Amino acid sequence: MEHVTLPNHPIFDVVSEAAAELGVDAYVIGGFVRDLVLKRPSKDIDVVCVGDGIALAATVAQKLKHKPKVSIFKNFGTAMLRADEWEVEFVGARKESYREHSRKPEVAQGTLDDDLHRRDFTINALGISLNKENYGALIDEFDGVKDMRRRIIRTPLKPGITFSDDPLRMMRAIRFASQLTFDIDPDTFDAIIEHKERIKIVSQERITDELNKIVLSPVPSYGFKLLFASGLLHLIFPKMVELQGVETKDGNSHKDNFYHTLQVLDNVAQVSDDLWLRWSAIMHDIAKPDTKRYSPKVGWTFHGHEDRGARMVPKLFRDLKLPLNEHMKFVQKLVKLHLRPIALVKETVTDSAIRRLLFEAGDDVDALMKLCRADITSKNDNKVKRYLQNFDKVEKRLVEVEESDKLRNFQPVITGEVIMETFDLKPSKTVGDLKHILTEAILEGKVKNEYDEAFAFLLERGAELGLRHRHSSNN
Repeated sequence: MEHVTLPNHPIFDVVSEAAAELGVDAYVIGGFVRDLVLKRPSKDIDVVCVGDGIALAATVAQKLKHKPKVSIFKNFGTAMLRADEWEVEFVGARKESYREHSRKPEVAQGTLDDDLHRRDFTINALGISLNKENYGALIDEFDGVKDMRRRIIRTPLKPGITFSDDPLRMMRAIRFASQLTFDIDPDTFDAIIEHKERIKIVSQERITDELNKIVLSPVPSYGFKLLFASGLLHLIFPKMVELQGVETKDGNSHKDNFYHTLQVLDNVAQVSDDLWLRWSAIMHDIAKPDTKRYSPKVGWTFHGHEDRGARMVPKLFRDLKLPLNEHMKFVQKLVKLHLRPIALVKETVTDSAIRRLLFEAGDDVDALMKLCRADITSKNDNKVKRYLQNFDKVEKRLVEVEESDKLRNFQPVITGEVIMETFDLKPSKTVGDLKHILTEAILEGKVKNEYDEAFAFLLERGAELGLRHRHSSNN
């Protein structure tokens, strides 16, 4: 029997001693073992014992120097404690049976064999013995290690049973393939296609949790291509599927916006681990199908897809149960502005255009430039090189204008309150109009964003609108 060297940490010996004391067998199982074999870092340890997992956790806690608190989850029959940077979860071995309309199993006590049989994939159905008689022995009855060497995702039981029982496992299969750059075994993938409709019984939150892990994988396009080929993407994110395909009229074709989007996503993934910047890449052209028009003179156009896309972002986030907070606003902003830097690559670009971009993008201007660079996906290398050199110039100008005018996130020194007090006005359209006129003047470089100069400009504009300065003489 193959043996595995466990990490040098007292937790494993302590669990072994506690299990012997209680007269139960204990094993490290699942993802921790997989990552140990793959030499991937992991701090989450799952311990399965053939007996009472909660009692084992309590005994282990007493034996550890710092006597950690044990969190008990009675509904699940699990307990958890922290040992230094490790999070250790304890559970009794169990067997599961499923009903057709739920992915929540009925659970009963079981053997180690039962427990391994209920695992989702062979690479996760691995155990390491913590028992004195065979400490460190690898338990691998489904050839999980062999599948790791072959870089294959495969189910331990017939895949149809595995996926019908818990349809979220279809998403997990693709997520693991994407994270580890493994292939999915053909029979396993065929079963995903066959059972894809079962995903409808899974909560959107759980689906999106797996989707986010795919988005964060090293080459996320791989996971999305598997989602697309299986038909799952059509069920969980139909708006993205609409991007796929090429239409031709009069010999004119547009590019396939689905594969372009995946290329942009991969390009962003090479320079950033930010989940929301990656979502901006996914959403940046999402309105192209809705704005597609054909003109005999200019060919295919997608006018206004950036504004339409930005308006679509809140509903898409709501549908996907993504957070409707500053992350959504960030994605919305980048979708809205993603064409703006491309318009700035002309030699004749004005400082006011640069000021406007700094004003609108604020602190997100660097993320926006990353997205714009990623959006250059031409097969013509010279074209890509030329665009990227132009972006270098734009970034240089952004830095220069920012240093001289301090416009990133700028607020006009004259606030709405100052305007109301100056002209004795209540909140109204006039106040908003004056604030807009002042902002425009500052962005155009006609007025410096300094109080005295901006206030003098305000008085002039107010006078033109027939407004009187409340502190001026009545003589």
